[in-house]
Amino acid sequence: MPWYKISLVMLLTFSLIDSSAATSFADSPTTASESADSSKTATDAENTSEAKTKGVVERKSSDASIAKGDITFDDLKFDIEKDAAFEKGALTPDVKRLDGIKVKLRGYILPSTLFKETDIDQFVLVRDNQECCFGPGAALFDCVIVEMLPGRTTDFVTRPVTVEGKFKIDTEKYKYPGGKGPGGASHFAIFRIEGMSVK
Repeated sequence: MPWYKISLVMLLTFSLIDSSAATSFADSPTTASESADSSKTATDAENTSEAKTKGVVERKSSDASIAKGDITFDDLKFDIEKDAAFEKGALTPDVKRLDGIKVKLRGYILPSTLFKETDIDQFVLVRDNQECCFGPGAALFDCVIVEMLPGRTTDFVTRPVTVEGKFKIDTEKYKYPGGKGPGGASHFAIFRIEGMSVK
């Protein structure tokens, strides 16, 4: 059985024990002065205010950053409810343009999906280290499967890491068995990075 399916079974077991881990946290807060940019429209200000009241501050990359391959988990967001079935039409043009480009994405190695701590060649990269961003009750865009290129590995660390490699949208490989998962979800991941390095 593939590693990610075994991990999924383990994760499903843990999620039944602790169903409180479904909250997403931002990578870091922004200050009031950063959010008070005078060039924002009233709508932008309302959206920022709404995001702050939910405890999450969205930090999308600029076009210049994306051109250099620097992306954040916020660049992967699209409109989908947690545990909903995935439909390709939900992907935004901004997300689709990342397919096939070399990227650098910062996040945490999800420990519950690992079977060893050194020489790791496959793992799940998540937005935060609260183990809330993968599997049942998590947003589909908050995790990326990292498959290191042949001969390349990394070691587990608790601090955030930056993964560099080719970003791929894969809507077939990470489906739940039979396309039916908890709560009606069809996939446990749709994003992959073919990892060149982890720093």
